[in-house]
Order: sequence, then C-alpha cells, then structure tokens
Amino acid sequence: MSLFPSPERLARISTRRPWAVIGVWFVLLLLGVAGASTIGNVVSTDTPNYQTTEAETADGLVLEAFGGAQPARETIVVQSADRTVQDPVFQSLVEELVHDLRQLDKEIDSVASYYEMEMPGVVSADGRTLLIPVTLVSEDVHGLTALTASLDGKNGFTVVSGGDGTASLAFDEQSQEDLEKAELLGLPIALVVLVIVFGSLVAAGIPMVMSIIAIIVAIGASAIIGRYLGLSIFLVNMVTMMGMAVGVDYCLVVIQRFREERAKGLSRDEAIIRTGATASRAVLVSGMTVVVALAGMLLVPNGVFRSLGVGAMVVVLIAIAISLTLLPAVLRLLGDKVNAGRIRIPGRTSTPKSEHETFWYRTSGLVMRHPGISVFFSVTLLLAAAAPYATIKLGWLGASTLPEQAEARRAIDILNDEFNAGVISPAEIVVTAPNTSSPAVVAAVDSLLSRIAEDEEFGAPMSTESSASNTLWLIRIPMTSDPLGTHATAAVERLRDTYIPQAFAGTSADALVTGATASGIDDTSLITGSTVEVFAAVLGFSFIVLLLVFRSIVVPLKAIVMNLLSVGAAYGLMVLVFQHGIGNEWLGLAHVETIESWVPLFMFSVLFGLSMDYHVFLLSRIKERFEETKDNAESVRYGVANTAGMITGAAAIMIAVFSGFASGELVAFQQMGFGLAVAVLLDATIVRIVLVPASMQLLGNRNWFFPSWLEWLPRIDVEGKPVTAAGSHAPVFAASSDAFVAGE
Repeated sequence: MSLFPSPERLARISTRRPWAVIGVWFVLLLLGVAGASTIGNVVSTDTPNYQTTEAETADGLVLEAFGGAQPARETIVVQSADRTVQDPVFQSLVEELVHDLRQLDKEIDSVASYYEMEMPGVVSADGRTLLIPVTLVSEDVHGLTALTASLDGKNGFTVVSGGDGTASLAFDEQSQEDLEKAELLGLPIALVVLVIVFGSLVAAGIPMVMSIIAIIVAIGASAIIGRYLGLSIFLVNMVTMMGMAVGVDYCLVVIQRFREERAKGLSRDEAIIRTGATASRAVLVSGMTVVVALAGMLLVPNGVFRSLGVGAMVVVLIAIAISLTLLPAVLRLLGDKVNAGRIRIPGRTSTPKSEHETFWYRTSGLVMRHPGISVFFSVTLLLAAAAPYATIKLGWLGASTLPEQAEARRAIDILNDEFNAGVISPAEIVVTAPNTSSPAVVAAVDSLLSRIAEDEEFGAPMSTESSASNTLWLIRIPMTSDPLGTHATAAVERLRDTYIPQAFAGTSADALVTGATASGIDDTSLITGSTVEVFAAVLGFSFIVLLLVFRSIVVPLKAIVMNLLSVGAAYGLMVLVFQHGIGNEWLGLAHVETIESWVPLFMFSVLFGLSMDYHVFLLSRIKERFEETKDNAESVRYGVANTAGMITGAAAIMIAVFSGFASGELVAFQQMGFGLAVAVLLDATIVRIVLVPASMQLLGNRNWFFPSWLEWLPRIDVEGKPVTAAGSHAPVFAASSDAFVAGE
C-alpha cells in the first residue's frame, strides 16, 4: 500500500520529458523572483498572536476608549561630552533638530522641546544629555533616523533615537545583514564539503543551484501566504537557512545514489529510475517527516513562531519537489557529465573500496565489540551536556541586544546611564470601571501607585489619561531597567500577581497591564503553554512514520529517546554559552540574560525532523540488509559503512549553514544557529556513529520486533528492492567510491 506519490513514477516522467520539467521549474522560478521582490511588503517585526492575551485585551480597550490606537513614540537623545543644555551651541543644535523634525509632517505628529516649555525629567543630572519626546504619525521612522544620522557627530554631539520604530528598523536591517553574512560563510563551506564528497565540481554545484532555486521559489510562495497571514520579517532568514540545509542534503542523497547505480552497471535512465525508487523515496519519507514535525509549530498561537514554521515547511516541501522532479531531469540531460570537473582528493583511491575496508565499517565494529561501554559513556556525555538546561530562563531579547553601533542600542545605553531605558517602553496599566472617578476606584489607584513607588524597578508615573466616557484610565509607568530584561519581567509579574489584586480587591474596577514587558511575558506564556501539544504531535508522528517504514516497535522508541538526548544536550550547551557566558567570547557569541522564547521549541521541531532524515537514511540500509541476511550485527555495520559518509557530509553542510547564522549579530539567531549546529554535530557523531550501532548490537534481533496484531498497518518501502547487475542473478552491493571518509 502506498501512502505517497510514487517517486519512481516522477523519475520516469522527468526522464522522458526533461525539458518540459525544466521549463515548468523555470516558470516557477520566475514567479518566485517576482513574489520575492514583494516580500518586504507583507512581513514585519510586529506579527499577530492567535490567542488573545492580557496585553492585547488591554490594548483593545485603549483603542476603543480613545477612538484609535495610541500614537507611536520615539525619544531622541542629544548628548555632549563637554557642553550642557544651557550652552548656546547645545541649544542651537537642538533647535535646528526640532525645526527639521517638524518639517517631516507626514511622519511626525508632534515634537516637544525643552527650550519651549517646562519639561521635568528630560535633562540628565550633569546637564549634558537632553531627551526630545516625539509623537509619530506611524512607526515609519526612515526620515527621522536619516535626520538624526546627519547630526550625529556634528560638533562632537551624539544624536540618536530610541523607540519601537527605530528598534524595528534596526532589527530589519540587521536581519538582512546577518542573512548576507550567513550566505557568504555557509555557501562556500557547503560547496567545499560537496566537492570532497563527490570529487567533482559539477556534482558539487548542482545541489547548490537546486537549493537556491528552492529558496527563491519558497520566498515567493511565502509572499503570497503573507497577504493572508501576518508573517514575521525573520521568515526570510528561516527560509534561507532551511533551504540551504535540506535542499543541499536531499540533492546529495539523490546524486550519490545515482552515481552508485551507474557504478553497478545500470544505464543512465535505469539509474535515474532506480534512484527514484530508492533514494528519492527515502527523501520523500524523511522530508515529509520534517514537514510534519515543523507543522507541530502551528499549534503555538504565536505570530513569530507560526511565521518561522510556515517558512520552513514551505521551503522543505519545495526542496522535496525539486529533488523528485527537477533533479532527475537535470541528471537525464547530464548523464555521466555529472562527474565532470573531477578534483583529486588527497588520500582517496581511484579504486572503490568495499564496505569492509572503510573507516566507518571498522569504527562501527569497534563500537559493537563493546556495546555496553559505548552506550554508557555516550548517554552519560549527552546527559551531562543537557544538565545546564535546568537553569534556562526564557524571554524576549530587545533592542539592548542589538550591535553596539545600532542607533536604537546606542539610545538605550545612554538612557540606562543617564536616565533609564524604561522611559521608551513603559508599563501601561489600563483601569476600567463603570465610573473611574468614583471614590473607591480613585482610592484603589492611589493604593496601587503607592505600592509601585516602593518598588525600585518602577519610576514615577509618566502620564495618566482618562477616557471621555470616564470608564478607563491609562497610566504609564517607566521601568528602571531594560524593559525586556529579567528584572523588568519580574517587576511586571509582581504588578500583575500582587500589587493590582491587593489594590483593587473589593472594587468594581479591573486593571490590566500592557506594554513591551507585559507583551513579552504573554508571548512567552503562549509558547511555553503549547509545549506539551507540540511535543506530543512531533513525537507521536515521528513514532508512527518510523513504525510504518521499519515495521518495528523498538526502532521508533529508540529513535525518540536518542533524539531527545541530542536535543537536550544542545539545549544545555546553548544555556551554558549564552546564559552563563562560558565559552561565548571564544566562539564570538553574546552573553545575555535569557534564551529567546521561541528558540527551544522551534529547535525541537526542526531537529526532530532533521534527525529523522539521518535515521531513515541509516536504518533503511540496515533494514534492507537485515531482510536479506537476517544477521543483525553485519547489517548494522553494512548500513553504517554505506551511509556514514553521506550522513557526515550532509551534517557538515548543515553545520556550516547553521554556523553561518550563529555568526550574525542578532542574538536570537545566534542562539538558534548555535543550538542547531551543535545538535546536528552530536546527532551525526555520538548518536549515529556510536549510540545507534551499540544499542542495536545490545538488542540484537529484538530491534525488529513487530507484533503480529499490527500487520494490518500499511507498509512504506523506502529503499525498494535490491539492484541486480546485468547478467547476474544475485544482488550486488557496493560502497560508494565517493564516501566522505577521513583519511581515506
């Protein structure tokens, strides 16, 4: 019974009509380019949630009470090293700035000047720093930032702006810079690895081209989706990262198998069709496992999370389609020219080695001679690496984690030194009651403010507004530290859980808290609250797929345990480096208070999908051999020897791609890239090379236990039937001559 479209049939179609298939993909590429050019119009740094939070409820009440959204605000900081606000030069520069700001009437609604009205709290204690509050028409700050940049450094003055608009612009620009940096680092390394694996420039270049096509088409498709679903600006980074990783990976598997089948004596077309029936089928099964694992993220009602999930799913689906259609068509046209541009790899012999002579066969034999010790030490090592995860702190990394040269970051640093950064993102308390001026409500508000005044994490109230209907009060209170830091988060939690309930007990009023800190807390809760559902969905589907593919109860259970070990180890090392600052400077990574809320759960979904790739590729070869020989130990060594080179090469490419993103400046993507790279490294080495063969040796034939009462389940044939060489009646197996083998 077949649950999927036949990759063999697709390979036959692509072989018969290669130019038609290439033509279809050329049209899709053009459409992708057109769509990708509009992606900036449909993505943003502010994405909607799909479950109403307290902060969103409060924002809705304010919107209704005041007849429109509260205007966006920016705080311009003017600082001099040696002049005070009373200095004529200081005053002249500020007046010039205020005048020019008011000319940006399409962008700026109002500007408050210290020199025109009495404004307490806008001058620093030493008199050398001045704040200029600005109210915007919208969050478009391009004109404002261009103006501050033109004055920054003039006569020794520092002129920068801080607020949601400048922070959003900075994240947007830095996201693009990090994307370019990741491509410049990841693509060349991936190409080098492919050259080592294939020993051919043409064979190495094809996966790179295919992955680029997948990325462009996926971004174009995402632009269409973005017209109906709010998507995050970080989707582009995610599509690029996943497209480079899986796109190259899938093509590597298919091309390697095609060359192997040609080496066995099959004709060009027969080799393509045979590859479609084996390697392409494995790509389809493992790729769909990745997609469904990623689909688990759609259970999280958070806009950023769903955006990343959608982007990753789209590019993986397109990469699968390319591997099953476009790649066979290209191989049909190239034939043995896929081996053109051969590169002499030092240490590699021209005569193919049998699997018994390979480094990987000998290594797996060593591991399997001492299976108990191998399992004990590998599991102990992974558990030790996972231990720091117990101290993880989740949160949202704000503008204070931007590069030091970013305008929004510079503004926050000055505000922290001279005032407090919380003035640009205050906590907002929304009080509603039938009559907010009633004595009971007024007394409750006074009681609340007195409690807040005793908390050093809050400053004096910035403003208090009452609605025309006298049913709502909006109170803005600045934080005295980074609004997205752990201290501010704890303070808002005290406000919600203690101060407000105590102050408003026995009254008819309700009080809700919104603002950047409150929104961050709520978004984190949305993600962590969905952890059980995501874990259940991903683990459950992974178990079912492996159960159907390998007809075994033991194999999927072991796979889940091993994947949890590698993911847990990656979590622990990520916490150790970023939160505890151990080794971060040596690696060129940031030291921050928290791990970005979406990163761990996103990593879990991605890594379980990618781990299934390796598991399907490795265990399918083991299962294929076991069905013929019924010798568990020999089958394991055979499977490792025939796939370890490909898995190592694919893992090296993924590590290069993920490390490229970890090398960027955005801390959230540093965490994600580092975590994914470490997890893939552990998975492709300790898990696949040590833990899998050792555990399979310990369990023996019990690995393939499948109760008879489950025989009714459909069978998914991944590797197909053994190839028979022309003129022979016996199956012929050969290790790839292009295995990625250290020292061979």
